[in-house]
Amino acid sequence: LLNLVFLLDSWIALYDTRGLCIAVAVFLHYFLLVSFTWMGLEAFHMYLALVKVFNTYVRKYILKFCVVGWGLPAVVVSIVLAISPDNYGLITTGKASINGPDEFCWIKNRIVFYITAVGYFCLIFLINISMFIVVLIQLCRIKKKKQL
Repeated sequence: LLNLVFLLDSWIALYDTRGLCIAVAVFLHYFLLVSFTWMGLEAFHMYLALVKVFNTYVRKYILKFCVVGWGLPAVVVSIVLAISPDNYGLITTGKASINGPDEFCWIKNRIVFYITAVGYFCLIFLINISMFIVVLIQLCRIKKKKQL
């Protein structure tokens, strides 16, 4: 869905419709955060599968993952919208050319962008790296035990 909204973004930006542009920017932001969140959940699942092998039964595991994977980004985007819908809209980037500068619907406020997109990604990335290191250490321990 992220790719679909991304492809539609610049096309919809051609129309001078503020509400439509805000909606596209919100969906683009939401699906980007959903992608990051699911990336983090995959790392957590790998941790449970390879490190916490025993006693890892979680009731309604998939449902809980779906609530976090789809719900957490919805909370973030809802907070941004509640603060001000003007955080989203038409932005211009690039140099002026024959066709003019590039315009697309996205987060207009730089602070909101760095906190909710870049910061969110960095947090998920750090969690993924830490999960990767823990899983790698566990796999090395298993390999050493088999060699003995």
